[in-house]
Amino acid sequence: PCPLLESTESGVFEAAQLAPGSDLRTDLPKYCVWRDGKMIEERTDITELWQSDMRAFLLGCSFTWEDILAAAKLEPRHVEEKRNVPMFETSIKLKGVGPFQGHMVVSMRPYKAEDMAEVTKITGEYPAAHGRPVQIGKPLEIGIQDVKS
Repeated sequence: PCPLLESTESGVFEAAQLAPGSDLRTDLPKYCVWRDGKMIEERTDITELWQSDMRAFLLGCSFTWEDILAAAKLEPRHVEEKRNVPMFETSIKLKGVGPFQGHMVVSMRPYKAEDMAEVTKITGEYPAAHGRPVQIGKPLEIGIQDVKS
């Protein structure tokens, strides 16, 4: 799951705790606009779409520590290949709330066995950005049948 770092009140577009003075309608590089379950456009500003009943949810992300891994000579393969990180749905059921139900989705970064202690140490220092690995070396234990697909 993505850790919830901050949520705003209805109509509030400033991330007062994480980024005082921010404007979440304009400060991000890109916004995907969804309607009826489909992405209909991408924008760089959503000011005209923002409504007084909208709230913002700021989530932690594993991308936070990818540059730290790279600085430690442990650059993730997908970064080297300029691709998105591989993600897999697991058999780990999450605690649902209302319409938000499902299983944990994990990202996968292949490393040599001898590098895992350092990778785990680095990522474990960032629990608000997913933190340490959920599982190492045995994807079947969390319901992942095929890491190649």
